[in-house]
Amino acid sequence: MPSSISWGLLLLAGLCCLVPGSLARSPEGDPAQETGSSKCDHDQHQARLDISPSLVNFAFSLYREVARESNTTNIFFSPVSIAVAFALLSLGAKSDTHTQILEGLKFNLTKTPEAEIHEGFQHLLQTLNQPDSQLQLTTGNGLFINESLKLVDKFLEDAKKLYHSEAFSINFRDNEAAKKQINDYVEKGTQGKIVDVVKYLDDNTVLALVNYIFFKGKWKKPFEEEKTQDGDFHVDEATTVTVPMMNRLGMFDLHYHEELSSWVLLMDYVGNATAIFILPKPGELQQLEDTLTKELLAQWLTDRQRRSAILSFPKLSISGTYDLKNLLGKLGITHVFSDGADLSGISESEGLKLSKAVHKAVLTIDEKGTEASGATILEAIPMSMPPTVKFNSPFLAIIYDENTKSPLFVGKVVNPLKN
Repeated sequence: MPSSISWGLLLLAGLCCLVPGSLARSPEGDPAQETGSSKCDHDQHQARLDISPSLVNFAFSLYREVARESNTTNIFFSPVSIAVAFALLSLGAKSDTHTQILEGLKFNLTKTPEAEIHEGFQHLLQTLNQPDSQLQLTTGNGLFINESLKLVDKFLEDAKKLYHSEAFSINFRDNEAAKKQINDYVEKGTQGKIVDVVKYLDDNTVLALVNYIFFKGKWKKPFEEEKTQDGDFHVDEATTVTVPMMNRLGMFDLHYHEELSSWVLLMDYVGNATAIFILPKPGELQQLEDTLTKELLAQWLTDRQRRSAILSFPKLSISGTYDLKNLLGKLGITHVFSDGADLSGISESEGLKLSKAVHKAVLTIDEKGTEASGATILEAIPMSMPPTVKFNSPFLAIIYDENTKSPLFVGKVVNPLKN
């Protein structure tokens, strides 16, 4: 392999599976386990929250780029997964390559020192991987290093300390074995929900960076399966499909946002996560997409309005797979993919650059968002006739982690029948 054409490959995998959850376990050797509650002091909490506005801005900026490519397909991705992987990569980037990555992730380097950014990610990952008996949420980073490649010691140390990254030696010349080793790592980390994320490996690959995120949540207020009935979902003016629609009468965090001509529904998971669903009036979807801001998200989360309603919501399973080279290029991250990339902080090998960045995420929503054992929820509702709100046309979805104030997943459901 010519030394002037060494390649780096970045692979990203994110998963959201909203089905009955079980106990999440911290990775072995996690600092959160070793140091106990001392890791959760005020300074660390503040460092963790300081990166959340940038993560929200990055999430909505990337969403808009994906939406511009097609307004007829489902969208689903994990901005946290993507940001973690590229922030980790920035540890070994220098000069313009380094600046572009962090500014593309929406960090203001004149206001936030780089050390604070990495500290923020360190504590974000610690928090996400804390054991929780109610909500299962785990993330992982893996570095797959070709046997012939010598990495800079400081990069390896910082990747392990700040991003809890595991390192694996691999023989990329054995293409099939290398693909299997990487795919097995992702499949295990996502509990079998994401398989064969790597379809192709360039012959010149010397480094693969893999990030995954796995989420299992239980609805605080589940739907009853016997009330699910087939109903119409209006994909667009010319297309209507029949999908299973879950139905429930009860009290919801639900209000109509006049300026956006949209219903905003917040549904809590048992634990510290919330799903925000935004249903625009037909024809107003693009206005909603163009208007989304971190200020609006904060307003919805703090100014909750409970009301009675008859809610109709589709069962669905959608996924998104993205080649990030093009998308992140529109956010200004271009050098790392070019022959002028400076990744000398990762390896002193000449010509190391990022050849590919792939991200995949999966979303499943059904009635079971709680344990399978029977449960009866009784709620007092007003005597007046409550409104019926049907999520039966394209809508937006945000899965938000309360502890880190971060959007774990962002997406749009255009057609619930299409994966």
